[in-house]
Amino acid sequence: MISAGLIFGAQATKADDVNVGFVYVGPVGDHGWTYRHDEGRKAVEKELGVKTTFVESVAEGADAERVIRTLATSGNNIIFTTSFGYMNPTLKVAKQFPNVNFEHATGYKRADNVSTYSARFYEGRAILGTIAGHMSKSGVVGYIASFPIPEVVRGINAFMLAMRKVNPDAIIKVVWVNSWYDPGKEGDAAKALIDQGADIITQHTDSPAPLQVAEQRGVYAFGQASDMSAFAPKAQLTAIIDDWNPYYVARVKAAMEGNWSSTDTWDGLKEGMVGMAPYGDVVPADVRAAADAVKASIIDGSFHPFQGPINNQAGETVVKAGETLDDGALLGMDWYVEGIQGQLPN
Repeated sequence: MISAGLIFGAQATKADDVNVGFVYVGPVGDHGWTYRHDEGRKAVEKELGVKTTFVESVAEGADAERVIRTLATSGNNIIFTTSFGYMNPTLKVAKQFPNVNFEHATGYKRADNVSTYSARFYEGRAILGTIAGHMSKSGVVGYIASFPIPEVVRGINAFMLAMRKVNPDAIIKVVWVNSWYDPGKEGDAAKALIDQGADIITQHTDSPAPLQVAEQRGVYAFGQASDMSAFAPKAQLTAIIDDWNPYYVARVKAAMEGNWSSTDTWDGLKEGMVGMAPYGDVVPADVRAAADAVKASIIDGSFHPFQGPINNQAGETVVKAGETLDDGALLGMDWYVEGIQGQLPN
């Protein structure tokens, strides 16, 4: 979904006239979120022949503002800021540099020279939840979460709803690590969840540490943002894959051709921005078929991960049968569905 906007910002026609900057919240070697954004950066260089620059492991907040401003003053025509917490710093710097085009990942605030983009990761998590519902013997999944922002809460809820369609008694236990990338915390969280009865681990954090713990402890797990099976060949059932490559190439090409505009993009399985890694060998044929059916129904529009009936954590019906949560409700999601243990942090 790309909404039209005003053409704005730097305009150039040759690769030599375009410089592209990227700001990353984690290291490029995290094998998750930042790794996949950096793959998109490399695709831009390969396909368009432009110069790119990146700064990794940039903390959200004042440090991000400093880095973004440095990129803007260094001759970059278009800058991608790739974490939710970069939203306000991006807008602040963009106001000071109206002839630079900015692209902010997962945010919701735009300007004439600021676009927003994200992926419907919750669609992939509905597939993961389906698999977990079939394969969990304990009915307990451990979920390692980063920060309680709507994107993460949406993913937890989508997973839970899909899992309960298969196993109505299933539960999710969540550990919040308050970090996007901290292998030590992520690994410790996985151990704690397994000790509490989880026989499947999933995550919205970026290192392969939870998968490695799952492999060591003999339980199953799902990869995050990229195929992490190399770290856990026996444990990984599949993984959500973030594919930013086509988007980055298209947006930089638009800047090169002088027709970049401020847009809002939120694409998913149908558009290919969300993909799935191959199934692990341990996933039975009938479970693969069930997961494939969910994927196909999301793509053809016959199923939505947040179609009713849906109960909240207190058991109250918040989405009636025949109704579906709209994008506005999804983008502001700040509540748990039924079956998730613990309180959602403020």
